[in-house]
Formats: sequence, C-alpha cells, structure tokens
Amino acid sequence: MHTGFIVFRKRIMNPLSFRLFMLQKLPSAFFAGLRIRSFDEQSAVVSVKYGWFTQNPFRSMYFAVQSMAAEMSTGLLASGYVYQRNPTVSMLVVGLEAKFFKKVTDTVFFTCEDGMAINELIESAITSGEGKTITCIASGRNEAGELVSEFRITWSFKAKR
Repeated sequence: MHTGFIVFRKRIMNPLSFRLFMLQKLPSAFFAGLRIRSFDEQSAVVSVKYGWFTQNPFRSMYFAVQSMAAEMSTGLLASGYVYQRNPTVSMLVVGLEAKFFKKVTDTVFFTCEDGMAINELIESAITSGEGKTITCIASGRNEAGELVSEFRITWSFKAKR
C-alpha cells in the first residue's frame, strides 16, 4: 500500500482534524453532518442523518445531500491514494449518475468498495503518463439495511509531470 494512504487515513480519521477540514474546505458537508464511519484501503463508509438541514419539501433527504455523502465515500479512497504521491496526481469528478429507490427518513450509510481498483488505476496513470478514469459505486443503505440510492461517480486521474 502507498505510504501516503496511511498518513492520509490517520489524519482524516482524527475527528477534530476531519471536522476542521470540512469546516474549512467543505462547509456544506460540515453543516449537513457527514461522518466517516469506516475507512481503509479497500472501502469507505460515510453517513448522513436526515434532519432539518438535510430535508427536502417532501419530508425526505434532499438528493444533493445524498450526493455529497456518496461522493465523499468514493473521494476518501481516491484522496488517500493520491496523497503525497510523487509525481503528484490530480483528481476530478467528471461524471455522476444516481438512482433512488426508497425515501430516506433516517440515517443513510454510503459505502464504496472500490479502493483496490482506484489504487491500480492511479498506478496505471502514473506509469503511462496518461489521464485515466474510473467509475466508482457508492451504495446508500438506511438503518434497516435497505438500498435507498446508488451513485456512480466517475473520477479522472492524471499524473503531473
């Protein structure tokens, strides 16, 4: 595993530094209450709770809040694998597709299990010097374990020379 991932994980899993990072760089995620539930080299789980700030007029969770949490579950993995790389690797969301299956009225947990595929793609981008893309899946499940939404988030990676 890339040593930068270990450093990144340690930093981001510190609750105080994570909250400060969100307040500074992702204020809407901070106010929505996104939380990292688990995070390792293979997967990441991010949760968000239904409430006044995250609601829509239909008494369910606003789709944009779900999108934030889904993107964060994929972005944590991507960020971990590009952290402290030499050469540096740029990353950018270039696509998003979402499906909604059930109304969210409690906490939803977004899980992405594409860590190994992300790492391999980044290694390939560094080796080839070409930009590469990967579509990651973030599955959202409610407290009962029911699938409520699924996001396909496409990331682009390019090594800077």
